[in-house]
Amino acid sequence: MQFGKVSQIDTIDLSLPKDHIDTLPLLNQSKKKETKFHIGCAKWNKQELKGFYPRGIKDELSYYASQFNCIELNATFYKLYSEEQFQKWYHKTPKDFVFFPKIIQDVSHHSRLKKDSYLYLDSFLKNVSVLEEKLGIIFLQMHNNFSPNNFSDLRYFIENWPKNIRLAIELRHTDWFNTPSIAEELFQLFQENGITNIITDTAGRRDLIHMRLTTPNTFIRWVGTNHISDYKRLDDWTERLKIWSKNGAKEINFFIHQNIELESPLLSQYFIKKLNKNLGLDLKVPLNQFDIENQQQRLF
Repeated sequence: MQFGKVSQIDTIDLSLPKDHIDTLPLLNQSKKKETKFHIGCAKWNKQELKGFYPRGIKDELSYYASQFNCIELNATFYKLYSEEQFQKWYHKTPKDFVFFPKIIQDVSHHSRLKKDSYLYLDSFLKNVSVLEEKLGIIFLQMHNNFSPNNFSDLRYFIENWPKNIRLAIELRHTDWFNTPSIAEELFQLFQENGITNIITDTAGRRDLIHMRLTTPNTFIRWVGTNHISDYKRLDDWTERLKIWSKNGAKEINFFIHQNIELESPLLSQYFIKKLNKNLGLDLKVPLNQFDIENQQQRLF
């Protein structure tokens, strides 16, 4: 992911902001005692995740799903996949694996939530529904120039969204969050309609780390910089997620991106180990090609 990429990382304050004043009260309302954790990458493409797949692996998804419990399915943004394709993906993954598909760009970027977008949306929802229990939160990402001037279109979309399907939304125009009255109206709209407010943590857009949850199901899109500071940033998230899980979070859905994606599995491995140690979890720690080769050398 190139969004929010910067060249001078040392000049940016990468610390994690304090929670929004309404975040913990919202979590406290859920009274959830156990939190589900889904930690994954955005894609399973072998070409971009070099060093992750053992030599000779042909079925990339099956292997990826043996190491991670979820995928942020960005591929669905670019084309409308058939029901048959989703069924194939369903059968290649374990029973506890979860897909988080991105809504096709015909809805978000081309039609920009106008009424003609609903033809594309109906087809998209019909096809992804075959994922059944493996369907996680569907997410909508709007273009950077989709601003509060488009609030009425967003409101109509949300109020007419099927109530039996979970939805998360990522807004990127700075005025959604930097204008307090607009931000509050937006957060209330999300909360009243059960829409998860996506938190995007990327170096070049610190304004998007609003730390405002609108449901107890979190959706965090974390973008690294291929810099040593990535580890400290993930350490900070470990501590924050510990607080959220203790205070009623039902799900922690956390997706790791990198400007150079081959490092995403390596950072995921680091992050999952941290979560297991600091939160007492037992999440599977993904292996990569180098781990497997080292194991083989020790055996032989």
